[in-house]
Amino acid sequence: MRYTNAPERRAHLERQISNDGYLSSADAARLLGVSEMTVRRDLRMLEEQGLARRVAGGATVPSAGVPFEGRDAIGSRQKRAIAQLAAEEAGGADTVALDAGTTVAALVPLLSARTVVTHSLPVIEAVTRTGSPGLIAAGGHYQPDTRSFAGPLTEETLRGMRFDMAFLSATAVGGDGLWGTNALDAAIKRIIARQSSRVVLLAGAEKLRLTAPVRIAALDIIDILITDRRADRGVLVPFEDAGVEVRIAR
Repeated sequence: MRYTNAPERRAHLERQISNDGYLSSADAARLLGVSEMTVRRDLRMLEEQGLARRVAGGATVPSAGVPFEGRDAIGSRQKRAIAQLAAEEAGGADTVALDAGTTVAALVPLLSARTVVTHSLPVIEAVTRTGSPGLIAAGGHYQPDTRSFAGPLTEETLRGMRFDMAFLSATAVGGDGLWGTNALDAAIKRIIARQSSRVVLLAGAEKLRLTAPVRIAALDIIDILITDRRADRGVLVPFEDAGVEVRIAR
């Protein structure tokens, strides 16, 4: 395909970024039949309009400013695939802790756990809809940006429990660990991981290219990384070197 009309071309780029979560400049140039310089110029304009965020090699969604509902629509096909593989990984776990995150929320209808523990309002709502026999909600200070609870009350509840398995999310993930945008939420993730026998991180390929300001933990906090087939092989090497099992959702 070839878009010679700049507004039409940029609209196409915006749709691709919104659907997949990340777009490579090289791939976009090849598909659109234009130069990478043209694509980079288009991506710069989309960033100026708040519609994209440029990163090394391409662009991603403007994650820091996207509300929970907006993040839920990003890369939905990949999220479903990741959630399906995560449900298989959960196996016969009796007590499962679910972090706040749109990919984690997608896991709820697929779980067979007897008890679900969470501080996430969307997960609480999803569990009540599915009629799960056991739900423990860790309430506390409500945070609109993550639609979850955090703070001392939440932390006290979670410290008093043990989980067979926990499923975590993060804004950005790399060889230097897990990163987020909310310090209170980061503290909750660390507690959930400490209280769990096995920890699984659900992260779409776009998150392996992002950065975020708040450090959550090093890679040794997780046992398994589940990502999708868009992830570059080279990006996954640091995880394997750190002893993390990598699963690819197809």
